[in-house]
Amino acid sequence: MDKLSLYGETFASRLLIGSALYPSPAIMLEAVRASGAEIITLSLRRQNPAHQDGKVIWDYIRSSGCKLLPNTAGCKSAKEAVTLAEMSREIFQTDWLKLEVIGDDYSLQPDPYGLVDAAKELNKRGFKVLPYCTEDLVLCRRLLDAGCEALMPWGAPIGTGQGLLNKYNLRMLRERLPDTPMIIDAGLGAPSHAAEAMEMGFDAVLLNTAVAKAHDPVGMGGAFKLAVEAGRAGYNAGLMLTRQTASPSTPTIGMPFWRRQSQ
Repeated sequence: MDKLSLYGETFASRLLIGSALYPSPAIMLEAVRASGAEIITLSLRRQNPAHQDGKVIWDYIRSSGCKLLPNTAGCKSAKEAVTLAEMSREIFQTDWLKLEVIGDDYSLQPDPYGLVDAAKELNKRGFKVLPYCTEDLVLCRRLLDAGCEALMPWGAPIGTGQGLLNKYNLRMLRERLPDTPMIIDAGLGAPSHAAEAMEMGFDAVLLNTAVAKAHDPVGMGGAFKLAVEAGRAGYNAGLMLTRQTASPSTPTIGMPFWRRQSQ
């Protein structure tokens, strides 16, 4: 499969995975390995190796061998997100960052104004910012203007498992920003959702709850791996155009052969 390229680095897997909500650290590690993911997200609010908080989970995350993508989950202002980002860079020794600035506690919808302000400041400070955003085209353009080289539009609100709710906007986003790496983040609940996102031409998907809360997280990690690969392969092969009317798959030009024999 062709490789995913983000901020000058390439990855064989187009599936990114989260590290929260698993039944145990050991199951998390097995699920991550089954998924084939090479990038794993983690939150400084839960993992703080400098103070030995969550040390067991941190040890398992490091043993996965995945590239770390710290996030600013729970931040509600640009100032708070920038402060947490600097702490994450110091502790985890990476300038990669999944930027989250939440504007609504009920839907966990990103705050567009805080997100753009934080992205501008973090890009100035040398971070490689991957902002979690809605599928709003104008917001996405503002984030690119702020210096972001990749975007993470949501499929649906975090943890809902509803799949791609606004396919019209997502398709338009893909068409209008064809050269921007885009990762569908949040709201995917089934492997078919991931395959659909990849078939639409998105570059990758990021998952957590759908795998962590499955009856068998390890099995589900493997299922999403296959779905992402199948969706990308289908996109590369070129999907047929959909039609409103039926079209026979067998040619109907001319007479049936038995009629020609009887004449």
